[in-house]
Amino acid sequence: MRAVVQRVSRARVTADGSVTGEITTGLLILLGVGHNDTSAVAAGLAERIANLRIFEDDQRKMNLSLLDVKGSALIVSQFTLYGDARGQRRPSFFAAAPSEQAKNLYEEFVEALRRLGVTVATGVFGAMMSVELVNEGPVTILLASEKTF
Repeated sequence: MRAVVQRVSRARVTADGSVTGEITTGLLILLGVGHNDTSAVAAGLAERIANLRIFEDDQRKMNLSLLDVKGSALIVSQFTLYGDARGQRRPSFFAAAPSEQAKNLYEEFVEALRRLGVTVATGVFGAMMSVELVNEGPVTILLASEKTF
């Protein structure tokens, strides 16, 4: 799995003209699922993100996690995180999981965060969506289950 994690003061996603998910303080998580991902990978990444210390404490140091600040998460599926544009103009998405596998693992990731006590909002898997956010910091972290970055 690959995730782009952005610390936000607010974020929302719209599909077919309707808001499907909206949060205030928390994380916008763009999530891509790869061929080799499993339920264990989804649960592990959810725990890693929930405990990632990227919120400021009283001394303005990034020492607090999403769980510490009781923030929310807006999770948006994004297969394009597995796009490979090395040496070409049109990205290949060969490394992205097939739709059914990706949807199942996306949903498992959402549920894993909820089980950790995070309030979660989502987009619509596979839909054309518009995402709006106010990135605080700005803070943006790239995570990959294969630990390539």
